[in-house]
Amino acid sequence: MQVRGFPPLSAPDAELLILGSMPGIASLETGQYYAHARNAFWPIMGHLFGAGPQLAYADRAMRLRQQKVAVWDVLQLCLRAGSLDADIREEVPNDFGAFFAVHPHIRRIGLNGGKAAASFRKYAAVHVPPGAEAVTLPSTSPAHAARRFDDKLALWRSGLLGSPQE
Repeated sequence: MQVRGFPPLSAPDAELLILGSMPGIASLETGQYYAHARNAFWPIMGHLFGAGPQLAYADRAMRLRQQKVAVWDVLQLCLRAGSLDADIREEVPNDFGAFFAVHPHIRRIGLNGGKAAASFRKYAAVHVPPGAEAVTLPSTSPAHAARRFDDKLALWRSGLLGSPQE
């Protein structure tokens, strides 16, 4: 089935952009990024930016914007049955030229998993502002549960913030 992503959670002064590949079924059903209960994204955002799952979704989104963090997906449209990145076909990327024109302060791009990283390199890397750095992070998806939460958190902290401690 054809799947359409969401608009970015962002403010024009964003300095950090976190990119997934495409929202999964739980997210599409709720209209919220990373809505699956076992996805580690919001717990990680809680540790790093105070935007944890204990807050209402609107409050989490506001907290990230206040912290100059934007969230989006590399893909705008695709064909996919289910939620697995491996099943994505016929990719249509988001308009990163327009995004970076409106968000000129982005300095770091966190890529949530291998599919987001591969699609980003294929479609969006040419639009990255000078001086901005992209880093591939371990997927927060519950489908990638081989890595412990504490390990994911440490890699996300280091990759996004460059510091090993909270």
